[in-house]
Amino acid sequence: MSTPSQTVGPYLALGLEWTDGPDAVAPSMPDAVWLRGTVRDGAGEPVPDAVVETWQADADGRFNHPADPRGAVAVPGFRGFGRCTTNAEGDYGVRTVVPGAVPAEVGSTEQGQAQAPHIDISVLARGLLHRVVTRVYFPEHTDQHQSDPVLRTVPQDRRATLIAERTQDGYRFDIRLQGERETVFFDV
Repeated sequence: MSTPSQTVGPYLALGLEWTDGPDAVAPSMPDAVWLRGTVRDGAGEPVPDAVVETWQADADGRFNHPADPRGAVAVPGFRGFGRCTTNAEGDYGVRTVVPGAVPAEVGSTEQGQAQAPHIDISVLARGLLHRVVTRVYFPEHTDQHQSDPVLRTVPQDRRATLIAERTQDGYRFDIRLQGERETVFFDV
């Protein structure tokens, strides 16, 4: 006898309620920008009940975590983690800063080679058995994209799905869960 598959919805909000707001950085940080976008399903429809989480380094490429080999970030107002639920139109927004380049992980085959500035993004939504994980890169760092050890694993014709667009107050990064122009997701 088979049973239905388990997904994270429709009660996603109960276990993931976040009251700290969508800020990865304090609103008063001088270099704060918005990362905004829309989460869409395979048919191009907005996903009104997704959760978008971000994790990133600070402007110097350091994480606010004791495991960072250079020491945890000591910048007041920098949390490095943001979480936002999508609205009825599938839109999300996280206040952040553009991160710096991050050294390759110790022990990796790419050790010594920096990762281009990026923000890691997880998306949780109804119909997903597990979160999906992607990255957003920034258009002003195209020279660093060529040597980024993670971005180099992505076929050239799919890399555009990982590059944000510059806006007046930050960046736009739309996430397409399936279908045409599906965002590249990583198996982590």
